[in-house]
Amino acid sequence: MKIRHLFAGFVLTGFASIANADLEAWKDYDIGSVLSNVTTVKVDSNMIDKYLEGLKATWAPANDVAIELGQIESYSIYVSQLANSGDFNVILVVRMKDAADMQPDQAEYEAFMKKWGEENQKRSDKVAMTYPDIRTITGEYLIREITFK
Repeated sequence: MKIRHLFAGFVLTGFASIANADLEAWKDYDIGSVLSNVTTVKVDSNMIDKYLEGLKATWAPANDVAIELGQIESYSIYVSQLANSGDFNVILVVRMKDAADMQPDQAEYEAFMKKWGEENQKRSDKVAMTYPDIRTITGEYLIREITFK
């Protein structure tokens, strides 16, 4: 019985110390300037390869153009090895060097569209029309990295 009380005391002490934490940004941790736009997607488990095929033909090349133009830093695709578990099984990530890259800019848009081209846009529109049949976007997040000092 004493061990159970001792264990409960340790657990409660741990929670109490967490509740009293007073961390301060830039004193106790840094907030990164890089922004990541993270989209979580639930793809029908038997359609993941089809979805990836569409991303390879549209989303990835569009991001390659944005990288070439300096509009984003990088992008990644992650696929769960447990396709039927959880609320999502695919994660799409686009990284920008800072918040300024998210601001609307007509010149950047026009540069992208010129480089991307009308044919690529038509193909993207056609492929994207098939997505509602095989996937659901379950979340979208704009995140920054936190680094403890």
